[in-house]
Amino acid sequence: MKKILPFFSYLFHPIFIPILGTLFYIVYSSGLYSKEQYFLLLFQVIIITFFLPLSFFYLLRTFGKVDSIMLSDASQRKIPLLMQIALTIILISKSVTIERFPELYYFFLGGIVSTVIAFILIYFKIKASVHMIALSALSFFVIGISMHNELNIIYSIAMLFLLSGLVASSRLAMKAHSVNELVIGYISGMIPQMILWYFWL
Repeated sequence: MKKILPFFSYLFHPIFIPILGTLFYIVYSSGLYSKEQYFLLLFQVIIITFFLPLSFFYLLRTFGKVDSIMLSDASQRKIPLLMQIALTIILISKSVTIERFPELYYFFLGGIVSTVIAFILIYFKIKASVHMIALSALSFFVIGISMHNELNIIYSIAMLFLLSGLVASSRLAMKAHSVNELVIGYISGMIPQMILWYFWL
């Protein structure tokens, strides 16, 4: 089992969560937009939240600023986290705007708040789990969608909680985080999403 668990850390790396959140939104948004509009939305999210951060990561690795995509050293997290905040701000100001995609807008806004929390915690020598931040944010966003659209998607929600447990176990097995860091990360992802429910539910 210990050999299998690390797989979940890579499969559900935080860099994939914005794409997964967008896919959940598209699947459960009751066809508010055309297929072309959804395709354009997904394409923009993939470019800004996946390919650009990946390019920056390899640039940082070239200059010796990071050594792994897992960012195991807390000091290496500052630049990637700031970059993520900047790119997400660009995304919600230019593409996923509150006028066009309000639910998804608040998901990404919550992600910015959670990332800021993770960044601030670094200065208190706390390495909050970004994996847990991402998965808890996604889980509670999907719960919000289910309530907003009055959908019974209990199996999807249960699957996300199961995956959160598997990824948490994976991070422990890899000795990447302590239990406290996992809990702090999960709460840091959950609370902003729940607070922002007030604005779109």
